[in-house]
Amino acid sequence: MNHPDILSYVQHHPAGKVKIAIADIDGVLRGKYISAEKFRSVVQGRLGFCDVTLGWDVGDVVYDNADFTGWHTGYPDALVRIDLNTFRKIPWENDLPFFLGEFVTEKDEPVHACPRQLLKKVIAGATDSGYTPYFSQEFEWFNFTETPDSAQQKNYRDLAPITPGMFGYSILRSALKNEFMSNLFEWLVKFDIPVEGLHTETGPGVYEAAIKYAGILQAADQALLFKTAVKEIAYKHGIMATFMAKISENLPGCSGHVHQSLWDKNSEHNLFYSADDPHTMSEVMRSYIAGQLYCLPHILPMIAPTVNSYKRLVEGAWAPTTLTWGIDNRTVALRSLPCGSKATRLETRVVGSDTNPYLAMAACLAAGLYGVKNKMPLDKAHTIGNGYKDTSNGVLPQTLQAATQQMKTSGLAKELFGEAFVTHFTQTREWEWRQYAKAVTDWELKRYFEII
Repeated sequence: MNHPDILSYVQHHPAGKVKIAIADIDGVLRGKYISAEKFRSVVQGRLGFCDVTLGWDVGDVVYDNADFTGWHTGYPDALVRIDLNTFRKIPWENDLPFFLGEFVTEKDEPVHACPRQLLKKVIAGATDSGYTPYFSQEFEWFNFTETPDSAQQKNYRDLAPITPGMFGYSILRSALKNEFMSNLFEWLVKFDIPVEGLHTETGPGVYEAAIKYAGILQAADQALLFKTAVKEIAYKHGIMATFMAKISENLPGCSGHVHQSLWDKNSEHNLFYSADDPHTMSEVMRSYIAGQLYCLPHILPMIAPTVNSYKRLVEGAWAPTTLTWGIDNRTVALRSLPCGSKATRLETRVVGSDTNPYLAMAACLAAGLYGVKNKMPLDKAHTIGNGYKDTSNGVLPQTLQAATQQMKTSGLAKELFGEAFVTHFTQTREWEWRQYAKAVTDWELKRYFEII
């Protein structure tokens, strides 16, 4: 839909309002309703939005260690530019018009702490080098027959899954909750999130969805909106959906694998494909993989951003622990998928469902391009075999604290994303670790209460 038609739709929608949202550093959508009249006045200008959005954590607690904003700045309004190209109609809200925005300065320049702006910066580097990135993200998540009230009352323990048992790819379980699953598929597609597949995964009440690939910015928008849309649709069915990376030590974790390829300037040729290679992998793809392997330890918090992320990255749990790659091998960090001239791509398996898609995709793309730029050679693949056992190229940092300290001091991370972003982002991850470190957990009480 062109811009005049979009503005006309907003003007004539009977609700007389618009929903807008922006992503914070954790990928949480922060937004509001504004009147259609207000929307018309700001769409060509800018909307004021308190900059605390980039200065607090997922629990709305303000950082005490961040330079970008804080009590020292007075938390002024920041400027938000609404992107008309993100226009959608919300099917579960009477097709209400919806838009995404991004933070800009008074000079209309990108704000370094804005995740969407960081991704656009990395995309610009790819475009300048003659590459058009196509990405997609797939998600696994748990669904519970709970409400926010009941989950809090249970202290998030012993929650009731929507279906019991380990039923991966189950036709039975998809029939058992068919109205919910059908609404998910149909409403997501109507919300311009093109779902290619939806099925049950192994675990009680676990679903997995694959989103159709797109240009990387569109793909990131789709992935970000997918998570919130799933939660809102779940509410309609008395269900709570969670995208935590690891909900239980006894159950599999939830992935957010990122699929990626580089195409030429006109999006006509997949530059990862080569008919002359035994595995149809081009030199561009090989160097791209080598770049990610080299960069991953320096940028891991961007694709494993929470304390909980590292509970998923353990041996034998369908998530990688080593800096390895392989051809169609699910035990490695980077899985090459040589699927012909159109579909040959890389799957980064480190990424969990708890990520901010803007940051995860920016990390994958920047790291891959680093390898291409420097023509990095690629070591032998794990075509078959257990990637968990190969530590020859190193292992991933095992905690958010270790990963954050490595990124904080990394000259490579600053080269890829700029010192201002790295400083702000690692400050937020240090804060996250501090909140965890001071908490007394159930594990500690059970282990030490009586015996010590």
